[in-house]
Amino acid sequence: MGRYERNMPAISPEEQAVLAGKRVVIIGCGGLGGYIIELLARIGVGHLTVVDGDVFAEPNLNRQLFSTEENLGQPKPLSAVRRLRIVNSEVSVRPICEKLTEQNAEQIITGHDIAVDALDNGPSRILLAAACRKVGIPLVSGSIGGWYGRVLVLEPEHRADFLWEDGNKAVTFGNLSCTAACVASVQVAETIKVLLGRGRVLKSRLLELNLLQARWEEIPLDLS
Repeated sequence: MGRYERNMPAISPEEQAVLAGKRVVIIGCGGLGGYIIELLARIGVGHLTVVDGDVFAEPNLNRQLFSTEENLGQPKPLSAVRRLRIVNSEVSVRPICEKLTEQNAEQIITGHDIAVDALDNGPSRILLAAACRKVGIPLVSGSIGGWYGRVLVLEPEHRADFLWEDGNKAVTFGNLSCTAACVASVQVAETIKVLLGRGRVLKSRLLELNLLQARWEEIPLDLS
């Protein structure tokens, strides 16, 4: 238990044991995904599936935790596995070096307790949310653009496609490492709360972060 000693008493020994048996699938291993994967491993979630069909490129170096000058051109999920071997070897990590598609989405997320959206475009988020509805698991969604971010938690019966139908404005706003780390941290907190049945979860509410103005705002949502 020494590894997780500093999790306590925020997380009890009994809850720590619960987390060790949980299975989380993270879709995307880039700006958001790298931080999400590492934080989940450090907090002690026992089984992670990491999914991404992309390889690291030079523009990733400004914000993606697993991106280094040495691994440019290498698949992102494999770099995540190598990183977690030296961070927490007790965590089981399954890499999937594929892009999420209509053909493979349900198969990839089946068998997990929760999915985490670390994607970078609206159509892929809509696809992932639809797969989560069919499989019947919650989804923790996050997105970033420049100084701004969004986080929400979807139950299987929820629909939030309207939030993503305008695509992705990240290219317009840019992507900053501080925004990615902040939004990913909120996503991890929400994921842990869902897994443990603790706290006030961001259900039917959208959390909008404006780091430039140091403003966080909750927006009620009708997701029926």
